[in-house]
Amino acid sequence: MSDLILAIPSKGRLMEQAQGLLEKSGFQIERIGSDRGYRGRLIGIEDVEIAFLSASDIAAALKSGEVDLGITGEDLLREVIAPDDKSADVLLRLNFGPANVVVAVPDCWLDVAQMSDLEDVAQQFYKTHGRRMRVATKYLNLTRRFFAAHGVAGYRIVESLGATEGAPASGSAELIVDITTSGSTLKANALKVLDDGLILSSCAVLAGTTQALIAKKTETLVKALRFQLSSAK
Repeated sequence: MSDLILAIPSKGRLMEQAQGLLEKSGFQIERIGSDRGYRGRLIGIEDVEIAFLSASDIAAALKSGEVDLGITGEDLLREVIAPDDKSADVLLRLNFGPANVVVAVPDCWLDVAQMSDLEDVAQQFYKTHGRRMRVATKYLNLTRRFFAAHGVAGYRIVESLGATEGAPASGSAELIVDITTSGSTLKANALKVLDDGLILSSCAVLAGTTQALIAKKTETLVKALRFQLSSAK
């Protein structure tokens, strides 16, 4: 293998933290063209190209093979690439960007505490309203996989493009699947996380394609990042 392409987020806090970790691990990023260019080189390992992509596009680029390695949120990765999908996998969990993807319902649902309660609610909801209960989320695939694993089928997804936590209050959905850090936003919107409603404990990860796993350059990068992470503890 000649060049490896490493994708990192093109903007925001995740980009700053990814670039900071690389620099602390002994690597520098040199942009090609202007400061706002979307390509660069990783100085410190020969023939590693940098691709600046949105965090949400990195997983799709890994799946399609457009890039070999990528730093992105595990939630975004697993939304596109399921754990049993062999196209790419997590190589290293990084010590930044922690958050949880959870199932949350209104506080007033006093008898609903676990996923097993949701199917009963779904059946009663359909009898009362003549339609399926709605789940607002931007995590369509994570939601479907998690609900199927818990035997919940009587629902339909409403894709959320804005503030998901406000969907139940606005009447656009009955419950949500969303990402949270402290849980304060959920509480502010009178929502509670189900006792077994943790879908994914996410953080930033370095992921790689199957082909990239065998590259010596990948091993060098992973070793350097792992050493820096362990030293920072």
